[in-house]
Amino acid sequence: MIPDPRKHIWLLLLATAALVALVGWWGNTRLRSTLQGTLRAELTTSLDANVTALEIWITNQTRLVKALAEDPHLRTLALERFDNGPPPPSDRRRGPPSPGRSLEGIDAYLEERLNALGHEGILVGTNLTVVAASGRGRIRLGMPVFDVLEPKFAELFLTGQPVLVTPFRPPTPDFSRFRPPGGPADSRFGSPGDRPDARRWPNDRRSPRENPGWRASMPADFPVRGELMLMQVAAPIRDEAGAVRGALALIMDPEREFSRVLSVTRFGDTGETYGFDSSGLMISRSRFDAELRELGLIAGDATTAALTLPLVDPGGDLTEGFEPTLPTAERPLIRAVTEALAGRAGVAVLPYRDYRGVAVVGAWRWLPQHDFGIVTQIDASEAYEPLRVLRMLFLLLFLLLVFSANGFFLASYLGVRWRLRLSAVELEARRLGQYQLEEKIGEGGMGVVYRGRHALLRRDTAIKLLLPGRADPEAVERFEREVQLTCQLTHPNTVQIYDYGHTPEGVFYYAMEYLRGLNLKELITHFGPQPEPRVTYILGQICDALHEAHQNGLVHRDIKPANIFLSHRGGVPDAVKVLDFGLVQEFRLAQPTDPTAPGKPGLVGTPLFMSPESIRSPGRSDPRTDIYSLGALGYYLVTGQYVFGGATAEEVTRQQLHSQPVPPSQRAGIQLTRGFETALLRCLEKDPARRPASVVELKTSLEGNPHADQWTREDRAAWWSRYEAEILQLPRVPADAAAPGLVSEVRVDMTTRTA
Repeated sequence: MIPDPRKHIWLLLLATAALVALVGWWGNTRLRSTLQGTLRAELTTSLDANVTALEIWITNQTRLVKALAEDPHLRTLALERFDNGPPPPSDRRRGPPSPGRSLEGIDAYLEERLNALGHEGILVGTNLTVVAASGRGRIRLGMPVFDVLEPKFAELFLTGQPVLVTPFRPPTPDFSRFRPPGGPADSRFGSPGDRPDARRWPNDRRSPRENPGWRASMPADFPVRGELMLMQVAAPIRDEAGAVRGALALIMDPEREFSRVLSVTRFGDTGETYGFDSSGLMISRSRFDAELRELGLIAGDATTAALTLPLVDPGGDLTEGFEPTLPTAERPLIRAVTEALAGRAGVAVLPYRDYRGVAVVGAWRWLPQHDFGIVTQIDASEAYEPLRVLRMLFLLLFLLLVFSANGFFLASYLGVRWRLRLSAVELEARRLGQYQLEEKIGEGGMGVVYRGRHALLRRDTAIKLLLPGRADPEAVERFEREVQLTCQLTHPNTVQIYDYGHTPEGVFYYAMEYLRGLNLKELITHFGPQPEPRVTYILGQICDALHEAHQNGLVHRDIKPANIFLSHRGGVPDAVKVLDFGLVQEFRLAQPTDPTAPGKPGLVGTPLFMSPESIRSPGRSDPRTDIYSLGALGYYLVTGQYVFGGATAEEVTRQQLHSQPVPPSQRAGIQLTRGFETALLRCLEKDPARRPASVVELKTSLEGNPHADQWTREDRAAWWSRYEAEILQLPRVPADAAAPGLVSEVRVDMTTRTA
């Protein structure tokens, strides 16, 4: 007898509810994890972008004030003012010049130069008094700099380096400290001329607002405390002998510039980035200034949170009516500020309270070179909105499915089948013919490299893939040339190719030996410059590998630290492997255009290690091109620095063409044998004819030095014994779950495999 399903409908309802709850929990967990990863990346990216924008802005302002301070005419006028002091009060201007009225000397020149740049500025003597000024007359000549600025100007005069003054509110000046009008700008440090001007304000302790004589003697628009916020960047002014005689300071409005820079990548409706000082005080505008005034966090006549709002945790959400029980002075700083002040940069994707008491997620960093910190944050409610929406959807789905059990059961069954099928597809996508892809270990201009394992041989293999999205005819030709030409090379110091082919889905690949160790870029990054004997040993192995290539008429053309691998292999410590022959060229067949890009002349290689002739004529290369790169590589290994640096490729190539390298011993302040240093500098000759004629000659000259044999096998074994475990833990390029574009098990076209 067939049972009546209606008698068991309650079981179906229970099963449906349990299944929905289980799927909801799983979906919530997975989405939360994914969302937190995305939030972490977005917050870090936003913080990095704002910090970078801020660094660029500070650098530009510093360069500007340095350029102005080094202006010959401005310096001449400034030195004259430093010698003679500011003009008598009757000659000083008290505001912007009236129409038809001209200014003279340094004041006029500052007015002309800085007005054109949209800035105001002051000239400060080493006695820390103002001797010249431009702008609207906010600063009185002869007055001392504000107390809050004294440490910065003292630092500038002692070090001779530009300084940045973070946003501050100028206090009411203490005019009892003014110098006698027109007095020379002597040094404050022990100078007899630094005495209070008792003749003008003797023993007057009244505030400026209560002192009518003070206000009458000051410009009409001179600011009082609380009315103005300033920021400065200053550079030294030197005399002909190089001695610091004073400083030029640009005065900026942080409301207009500093706060604007910090909002470069503000995202969402509640995202913001703000700065704070070492006391935990906000030094930039808040996105919520209007709301903060309503909450009473911005008091008095202040118009912004900058320099008025301590970044403390109120203990609850003020926007929801929470009333703090502790006074502001006793509240702890918010988590981001506390962590940053302790020197710990970080990202928090679990909510914490901000200065409004609102739950937020954020990232923070302290910038010690500028003595302030940066926080990027967004309200947790907005950040986790997708998760809340998902929960609501699952709740609605649960209620609907309770009243439609059969339909839900069918939908759930199909959903489970789909997930199982997707999991199987994902597993199959990790196979490439006989190779099981396990981990992505690198990515370059031509393809992606995975660590894989041969299904039958059971050995680790490095597999380079040229994905369909990059497989245009030109890229395929270069990929095939790399394999075909590299296969001609059998030297132990050259990476070995095992297999080559492509799949019906258009994925070109080749398999090569898998190496454990680190490349020379990682070696210098993690372990610093290397001793001369070790560099000699490494360069000698590279010379051996390139000698075979040159004998076969091939030029590598991309010798650089990332393409030289160092390993402890086969019982041989410090074994070198030359990688990536993607730019290899048959130099006997070289044409004016690059044969790796038929018909398209262009610059190929890495500018930091390219020879001058390969820059001038990319298609013309010979073994001396690789020798130049070897010299640049050796220079990098012993100094930890590139031969020529620059912000752009154009700047680097210009130096490669026209500048002479600084000897590595002088560049890094190290002792090198003359023969070793001479060999490196010969490799870096602009004229190829003056370089070693071959890598054999270069190796001979390197090994002829007295210290060449001091990197013994015992030394090499001891180094690897000490660091091998650490090397295996070095960070690598993050691995993807599977190679993009592989959506099912791919079958190898056996007709395209190389022998």
